[in-house]
Amino acid sequence: MTRRTLAVLTAIGAALVVTTGAGAGASAGSLTGAGSSFVAPLVSAWIPKVDAAYGIKMTYGPIGSGGGINAITNRTVDFGASDAPLTPDQFAACKGCVQIPWALSATSLAYRGDGLPDHLKLDGNAVAGIFLGTIKKWNDPALKRLNKGTTLPDLAITVIHRSDNSGTTYNLTEYLNSVSRQWKSGIGKGVAVNWPAGVGARGSSGVAATLSQTNGGITYVDVAYSLKNHFKIAAVKNRAGVFQLPGLRAIAAAGATILRVAPGNSGISIVNPAKREPLAYPICTFTYVIVPTSTAKAKELKQLVRWAVTKGQASGPKLLFSPLPSVVLKASIKTLNSVHS
Repeated sequence: MTRRTLAVLTAIGAALVVTTGAGAGASAGSLTGAGSSFVAPLVSAWIPKVDAAYGIKMTYGPIGSGGGINAITNRTVDFGASDAPLTPDQFAACKGCVQIPWALSATSLAYRGDGLPDHLKLDGNAVAGIFLGTIKKWNDPALKRLNKGTTLPDLAITVIHRSDNSGTTYNLTEYLNSVSRQWKSGIGKGVAVNWPAGVGARGSSGVAATLSQTNGGITYVDVAYSLKNHFKIAAVKNRAGVFQLPGLRAIAAAGATILRVAPGNSGISIVNPAKREPLAYPICTFTYVIVPTSTAKAKELKQLVRWAVTKGQASGPKLLFSPLPSVVLKASIKTLNSVHS
């Protein structure tokens, strides 16, 4: 990630359009959505452009992935958004919904503390140890081994995790499941888990705000939030043995490892990708838009989603969202074609 990229990204404002609107019963030419706070900056950038292109008045509430799934399941919004793919039970409860990948980015490990260096190196075992609470100080021997030649402070680590149902939590815990047997057997993965250590905060903005006030804190949050808040970001060791930061090139490299998308589901695991991509950052995620297959808003939803996965991808790079890989784009369009009035 270049200094120029960082300078541009840290200048990004927090202007999210979060009006919740009147729900699925709003008049034609309008759409309401809710869910992932991770994707909210990108959706905010899309809102005026979709209005200009189609005259669709769109509002979006960044209430978290779990809230978005509940909202579309209950049909109180026209679409939901989640960074975690729907489970079979959630598909059944949604009664005729499809999920469509429409954005790709990364979860950063953001930290701050007196004496902590930029771009601290972490591997899977170290990340698991920190979030398990077994690595309690920043000068733990495991962290010293990974950061030889760097002086680390005798400072307590405070883990900051999401307290709400979160697709970002799913992304991190799916990664930890893939790199740590102890995590997999004890904690597991999901939009909410029983955290063994730390303090909770609600939403991406909540964990970012808590980290801003915590000397020695570490959290997980989408990379655009980290850069906007000027947090230090860890370089995480990938399967090829390379420590990577969550920059655009590293996110795109992770996306390049996706060779096919399962038909009918479109849930894609992208964590800890194959070592054939040494540039890949290992904690990346797709974000999904969730829509009913039968809806009075089919025309507007199809216009929105088709635009988002094609022209809308151009809005992503300045917010650290990488354009969808072609194989994922094709799957998204195919799934979208099943939506009807």
